[in-house]
Amino acid sequence: MGNRLTQIATRTGDDGTTGLGDGSRVAKDHLRVQAMGDVDELNSHLGVLLAEPLPPPVRELLVGIQHELFNLGGELSMPGHALLKDAAVLALDEALAEHNAALPRLKEFILPAGTRAASLAHVCRTVARRAERAVVALAAHEPVNAAPRQYLNRLSDLMFVLARVLNRARLDGLGGDDVYWRSERLKRDEAGS
Repeated sequence: MGNRLTQIATRTGDDGTTGLGDGSRVAKDHLRVQAMGDVDELNSHLGVLLAEPLPPPVRELLVGIQHELFNLGGELSMPGHALLKDAAVLALDEALAEHNAALPRLKEFILPAGTRAASLAHVCRTVARRAERAVVALAAHEPVNAAPRQYLNRLSDLMFVLARVLNRARLDGLGGDDVYWRSERLKRDEAGS
């Protein structure tokens, strides 16, 4: 990607195509463009989450993730190139283990709710899953490196864990616990206690 953007409105996409990082053009509904768009949307949602009060270690982690997602999007825009390193996936595994170890065991499924920051983390989780599905769909038709799929899979798991962390952070004066789904089993367990 030797050229940097100097002009935003180029009008070259008026015909329904868009340029990839390698100079080729594809239809705007191409699977590669859909995957790139989902990754971009995920990165934008992380930007909204970063506008919230967050514990400093979570903020630092998310800023790093934004940079890695930019690498991932760049890799998707340049067929045959690898920008996302295996170390990025490993870093998510380590963050996942660290943050999950500090949380209580789940009693039941939880709702995507709680504090605003936790709820935004859940939105990021679901967009990461959609981006992962888009990369899988692309890989069914064209060669795609394993790291982007793995990264999005781990990131979705991490965002679930971070939502739980953020519900307990109390940085907005709210929160404290997960919002549990009121399943029949949980009702029975609570009635029996």
